[in-house]
Amino acid sequence: MTETRPSPALPDSADVVVLGAGPAGLVLGNLLLAAGIDCVVVERATPAQVRTRARAGFLAPNTVRILDRHGLADGLHRHGSTHGTCEFRTGQGSFRLDYGALGHREPHTVYPQQDLVSDLLEAYLGAGGRIRFSTEALSVHDADGPRPYVLTRGADDDRPTRWNARYVAGCDGRHGAARRSLPPGTTLHHHDHGVSWLGLLAEAPPSLDAVGYAVHDRGFAGHMARSPRITRYYLQCRRGAPDNAWTDEQIWDELDLRMRAAEHGPLRRGAIVERGVVDLACDVVEPLRHGSLLLAGDAAGLAAPAAAKGANLAVLAAEALAEALTDALAHGDDAALDRYSVRVLTHIWRAREFTHWMTGLLHDLPGPDRPGGPSFHASLRRARLDSLRTSRAHQVWFAENYVGV
Repeated sequence: MTETRPSPALPDSADVVVLGAGPAGLVLGNLLLAAGIDCVVVERATPAQVRTRARAGFLAPNTVRILDRHGLADGLHRHGSTHGTCEFRTGQGSFRLDYGALGHREPHTVYPQQDLVSDLLEAYLGAGGRIRFSTEALSVHDADGPRPYVLTRGADDDRPTRWNARYVAGCDGRHGAARRSLPPGTTLHHHDHGVSWLGLLAEAPPSLDAVGYAVHDRGFAGHMARSPRITRYYLQCRRGAPDNAWTDEQIWDELDLRMRAAEHGPLRRGAIVERGVVDLACDVVEPLRHGSLLLAGDAAGLAAPAAAKGANLAVLAAEALAEALTDALAHGDDAALDRYSVRVLTHIWRAREFTHWMTGLLHDLPGPDRPGGPSFHASLRRARLDSLRTSRAHQVWFAENYVGV
């Protein structure tokens, strides 16, 4: 793969400058190219880093439909697998939900995000798409004026490059240039769930044929298969704890305890090849349009990982933004960009509501304890789990929201 880079001394231009080469940015880039719109993607990571960033791996049915619609789903159909079962392990017993047979009867597709990103990148480059790797977007300027531009700096550049644009698509996450360039007075909703997870990637075969959610007095534990050889685990940990606070053996012992290996059998162990602590929080920017600057993916809103909504919302937003930018550039319908913001925020808020509920289902959220008894939140959690175990209506609601965006 050969990458051409402009001289940092010369300005460059594109109808749309896309910041970030994650799922949102690469889906958007592919769809803009297919619509005949000139675009360039700016990405601070190297090609190898882009292809190997391990993230979520559960694709919603609507995400698969979007990728199918635009010819971007060959890899996931060849190498992905369907999954439609959750197993909840609690102190009051364990139960399974075959959510893929409930509601709209739609399962997830398990396909590691780094593999999806690699597919999208190959499609984009194969179609002649322009991308600047190892290049950081520094800031977006004059988004409310007639000539917006982006300043970037490559790893070997001695001064910034100016990219002139008609529109800038911020798909570069919550800490990227798009968010940093939002005008004063922009509304940012933020909620910290008060919970932290130690996220783990293990070279170990899955230990159960379901997504495992373990609710335990010592904290939550989760099991999510990624491939026949790789499994992702989560352990609730103390806020502020470093990711190396436990040895690998201590981690496996704690996972066995919380996932109740005494009742269900020990987990299949292996080398832990990746670990990192994540604080469960969410935020939403309103609106998603600020003149010529538009937000998608995590730049539009960060999703806590409890319900695997982040990448799925990113793909949905990218398709909607591609449609709106096409209407604006090809047909002069500038109002389509305002409609994009309203449409996608509706999906984001619905996903946030379910993620908030799911976080409360899995954790004893911080709150005052009643003297001599369990916390109020722990009692609510038990009631929610009991309802999910016994109520068909509740199970259908769960299934539709679990796979939906």
